[in-house]
Amino acid sequence: MIEITVKLLLAYLLGSVMGGLVLGRLTGTGDLRQSGSGNAGATNALRTRGKRFGLAVLAIDALKGVFAVLLIPLLPWPLDEAITVPDRWIALACGVAVTVGHIAPVFFGFAGGKGAATLLGVCIVTVPAAVPWALLGFLATLVLSGYAGLSTLMAALLIVLYVACGSAPGLLSPLGGFAVAMFALVVWTHRENLLRMLRGEESRFERAMLWRRWRESRS
Repeated sequence: MIEITVKLLLAYLLGSVMGGLVLGRLTGTGDLRQSGSGNAGATNALRTRGKRFGLAVLAIDALKGVFAVLLIPLLPWPLDEAITVPDRWIALACGVAVTVGHIAPVFFGFAGGKGAATLLGVCIVTVPAAVPWALLGFLATLVLSGYAGLSTLMAALLIVLYVACGSAPGLLSPLGGFAVAMFALVVWTHRENLLRMLRGEESRFERAMLWRRWRESRS
């Protein structure tokens, strides 16, 4: 159990390396949390710092998830333990830890992002067949509604549905438990967005609303 504890800590610390905040310091553009929505994630970076900065943040935060579940579980462990945990389970647990690290980074006062980009990286390794469906759901929801938060929730829900209906393990498995837990975490980190949507106060990503722009051009 010492092995999984150490590897979970490493995954959490990796998650705490925030792409948006590190790039902000390196480029001299300041703390991303002081702009726009106050979030340190890729969506706020894209809105406030432009495409190149936003895509760079997305890449860094997604790669954290990939490395956490692909490499950390394979780190050699020199000690013999009475209880051993399968690498597959360690990988899923590291996926949770790196996402939590992104949301509450120890290096940045526990104020980070909402976990979507890092969770994408985790899913690329743990459930790759579901990722195209999740991305398609995200883009379709964003184009139709303009709500980035709602689009993220749709993507997370589609991953749960894929595991439930399109994978052999199903929801009654470690992978199913991971998918449900991550969906619940995404709901939690986007709870304020949901409340603002219910009140009609949530801002839309106007440039992404291609469906409405097309209709307006035809009218």
